[in-house]
Amino acid sequence: MQYRRARRKFDDDPENHERWLISYADFITLLFAFFVVMYAVSSINTGKYKVFSDALGDAFGGAGAAPPTNTEVQSLPIPNPASRKRNEAIKKEKEQMTRLAKDLASTLAPLVKEGKVRVTQNSRGVSVEINASVLFRAGDASLTEESREALTAVATLLKDDPHNVQVEGHTDNVPIRNAIFPSNWELSAVRAGSVVRLFIESGIAASRMTAVGHADNQPVASNDNPESRARNRRVAVTILSGIPDPATEIANP
Repeated sequence: MQYRRARRKFDDDPENHERWLISYADFITLLFAFFVVMYAVSSINTGKYKVFSDALGDAFGGAGAAPPTNTEVQSLPIPNPASRKRNEAIKKEKEQMTRLAKDLASTLAPLVKEGKVRVTQNSRGVSVEINASVLFRAGDASLTEESREALTAVATLLKDDPHNVQVEGHTDNVPIRNAIFPSNWELSAVRAGSVVRLFIESGIAASRMTAVGHADNQPVASNDNPESRARNRRVAVTILSGIPDPATEIANP
């Protein structure tokens, strides 16, 4: 009888409708902990991180999380406005140089198809390599009338372009010695100067131009046969990139 009376009393207890508050409170606590941890990580301050970590550890009955190590802090990406700006400038410059290379290849398409002109692009800039037989007679540094038309078309593309232009003359390894050119050094340099002079006459600012003679010191093929020597006799017109590779200082040993 006593058992039955106790059971009836229990059954008569009113139902608790506020038990959901316990789950809600747990959720709010976890949410708060999440934002605290996010703040601590974003601030990259090991002192604050440890304070919050210890507080959370005490709240949840466990040890706090270990603060980030120096390696972890250093590995986090740190925005660098200067680096981002340079990368954007490099990308823009590369796109501009690529368009210029395509325009030059299109302008000189007949000579490119014949293998007498090569247009290449690298980090240094855009280079137009022209076989010397297109520009000069053997042992001479005066431009032929036929070559002037092709070079004038190149100058038209470069006239309003802001980049500097370097013209390099190259020869094969056959020695030359006459009253005008004592060696291949003079021949290669004067040939480069002849192209520079035509470019200046065509409207390219002289301050943008450089003429260089390499003689036979930078061959692109062997000098063992007439075909290879013909390849080495050339003039390279290089449109220099406006964003050169950064210089690296060499420390004293």
